[in-house]
Amino acid sequence: MHKLTLLCLLVAITLTNCNNTPEQEPIASVIERGLERSEVQGLLMAKALEDQEGRLPMTTDPGGKLKTSDYRWWCSGFFPGQLWYSYENNPIPELRKYAELYTNRVEDVKHITYSHDVGFMLYCSYGNGYRLTQNPEYIDIMITGANSLSTRYRENMGLIRSWDFNKDKWQYPVIIDNMMNLEFMLWASRATNNPKYRDITISHADKTMENHFRPDYSCYHVVSYDTITGVPHIKQTHQGFADESAWARGQAWAIYGYTMMARETGKPEYLSHAKNVASFIMNHPNMPEDKVPYWDFDAPEIPNVPRDASAAAIIASALLDLSQLTTDEESKKYLAYAEDQIRSLTSPDYLAEPDTNNNFILMHSTGHLPGNSEVDVPLSYADYYYVEALTRLKKIKGL
Repeated sequence: MHKLTLLCLLVAITLTNCNNTPEQEPIASVIERGLERSEVQGLLMAKALEDQEGRLPMTTDPGGKLKTSDYRWWCSGFFPGQLWYSYENNPIPELRKYAELYTNRVEDVKHITYSHDVGFMLYCSYGNGYRLTQNPEYIDIMITGANSLSTRYRENMGLIRSWDFNKDKWQYPVIIDNMMNLEFMLWASRATNNPKYRDITISHADKTMENHFRPDYSCYHVVSYDTITGVPHIKQTHQGFADESAWARGQAWAIYGYTMMARETGKPEYLSHAKNVASFIMNHPNMPEDKVPYWDFDAPEIPNVPRDASAAAIIASALLDLSQLTTDEESKKYLAYAEDQIRSLTSPDYLAEPDTNNNFILMHSTGHLPGNSEVDVPLSYADYYYVEALTRLKKIKGL
C-alpha cells in the first residue's frame, strides 16, 4: 500500500510538471530592467556628447561609429525627450541637468518653417520638459514653433505640407508621419486659447483619414494633392517596399496618431479608426511571433529581412494609450499585445548591454531600407518611444 501510494504521488507530480509551462517574468521586473538600462545608456550618451556643442545622437554610421546631428535634423528632439522620461521615472538632479542641456540644443527649431517635423522636435523635448518642470521659458519657445509649423498649412488644401523636395513628382505631399506633429498643435491651441491650431489639426487628421487609408486600414506612406483641385493625384511610398505595401513604421505612425487624436479630442471617429488600424497590425499574418515587425509587412523574402524595433516601440506605446480609451476585453487585448512587445524589446534580442551599441538603448531598427540608409541599426526615436512605452505601462500597472 505504501509503495502504491508513493507511485501514485510520483505519477501525479510528473503529470503536473508536464502540464505546467514556465512562468513569464513579472512585468514589473521587465519594466524596471528596461527603465534602468535606458537610464544607464542615456547618461552614457549624454556624457559622451556633453562637450560636443550642439550635437545630438542620430544612429550609427556604416562603420559602426556614432552618428550625430545638430538641431536641424528631424530627430533632434528625441534624445532630450528620452532623458525627460528617464527623469520622470527617477527624478535625480543629474538626469534633469542633462535633459535641460540637450533640450536647449534644439531651441532654434522654433524658427524652422521648412519642415513639418517641428512637432517631433519641440514637443518631445520642450513639451516633456514643460510637463515635468513647468518652466515658463519653454512656453514661448513652443508657441513660436507652433506658429512656424502653421506656415506649412494651406487653407485651400486643409493639410500641413510635409516635404518640399521632388517637386517634379509631388505637388503637395503629405506623409503619414505628419500625424505625429498634431499633438503639438493641440497643445498650442490650449496654451494660447486660440482655436486656429486646433482647426488645423482637425482638418489635417480628417483629410488624412479620408485619403491615406486602404479598405483594410493599412496606409500609404505619401499622398500628394493636386494644388488646384485639392484631391490626391498620387499615392505611393518613399521608405516602404512598394506603393501598395504596408511599411511597418508607417502603420505605427497611423495607430499612434489616431489614438492620440481620440484621446485629445474625444471624437469617436478617431477612436474607431485607431481600433481598425490596430486590428490590421495585430492580426497581420506576417507579424512575427515576438511582435517586432519586419521593416515592411509585405517585404519579399520574409522572414529573411530586417526587423524594425522602432515600429514595435511606437505601436506598443500607442496600444497602451488605446487600452486606456477602451474597456473590458478590448482594453485587455491592447494591453496584452503591448506587454508582449515590451517583453520582446526588453529581451537580449533587442535591448543593448550597458556601454555598447554606441549607448543607444535598442538594437535592430530600420530607417530607410530602399535608400540603403539606417538598416539594422539603433535609432534615437526607437529609444524615445521605448522609454515612453515603459513609462506608460508603469503608470497603468500602478508601479
